[in-house]
Amino acid sequence: MDAKTLEARARAEGTPVIDGDTATFVWRGRGPVSLHGDFQDWRGEPLPMERVGPKLWARSVKLPRDAYVEYALFDARGNKLKDAFNPRVSDNGFGDFNHCFYMPEGAPPEVLSRPRGAPRGRVTRHSLETADMAVGGKRTVHLYAPPTTEPVPLMVVFDGDDYLRRVKLPEVVESLMARGLMRPVALALVAHGGEARSVEYTCSEYTVDLLLRRVLPLAREHLSLVDERKEPGAHAVLGSSFGGLMALFTGLRAPEVFGRVLSQSGAFSVDERDFVVFDLARQTPRHRLDVWLDCGRFEVLLEGNQRMAPLLTASGHRVEYREYNGGHNYPAWRDDLWHGLQWLFPVSAAKRR
Repeated sequence: MDAKTLEARARAEGTPVIDGDTATFVWRGRGPVSLHGDFQDWRGEPLPMERVGPKLWARSVKLPRDAYVEYALFDARGNKLKDAFNPRVSDNGFGDFNHCFYMPEGAPPEVLSRPRGAPRGRVTRHSLETADMAVGGKRTVHLYAPPTTEPVPLMVVFDGDDYLRRVKLPEVVESLMARGLMRPVALALVAHGGEARSVEYTCSEYTVDLLLRRVLPLAREHLSLVDERKEPGAHAVLGSSFGGLMALFTGLRAPEVFGRVLSQSGAFSVDERDFVVFDLARQTPRHRLDVWLDCGRFEVLLEGNQRMAPLLTASGHRVEYREYNGGHNYPAWRDDLWHGLQWLFPVSAAKRR
């Protein structure tokens, strides 16, 4: 289309301008301008935008029709530019934002919206003494009690502050419970150690110990939980990226307690180096895990997830693996999370171990 029509559509529809599976990014101003985003997994050089008119720049990218995408525009010096045609932004987790959009067949899942009048649980904030096993001496843990008096399984959540604030995990769980898509669960949302996060989450025995010796007793004190000594493997662990790696490691190291694993975009292999979870996954399990793995098709981590799923299955674990059209970010994880939650916690409480 000609530059005048393209700009008119950008102003009226917002950017990118979408036709079928083609997204055209548009920017007005002095150039040159480049484009970077999820569709490159934010790797390599940004894509140069082309001058299509006086101070008008554009670049078209073919994308899956149901994709969620985050992107940014940059000037010649590498400074981030505001896309004036797209007011939709997402926190990028580094004190800044990315612009974002859904392709025509993508949208936030309706099942994540809590139905009107759905029962609400309770979130409380706690501070754990952790000086002997974690950086910082104290660690914040938010506990979520579902709206039931019956004992329930516990799901420990790595990067708990982000899953609380950005995913709104208690609301997601309440929506699924209200819709009859999952059984009630309690949550222990554990904050990470800041700059120490990558150390804590890369297959750390100290972190497993932190869960067993600090987090689980705290949860037992304040929540009505099923007894994992009577129901081995009753509890679950959730995480994304390095948190997803740590979730699987936790299950493999303490399966009698954490028999359910939900790993989102697990960083099982980074820079062509496999973490020890591959070796652990090859071992015959002393207690079979239920493992849900999901990963975005735009991510470089996809290859490690594709190798991990059949390895766990071959060792005797119960595994479900899912890919979706998205990148490495919390909105993508939030949108896909409900699939794993209803699979790990079906309404029927019948054991399948």
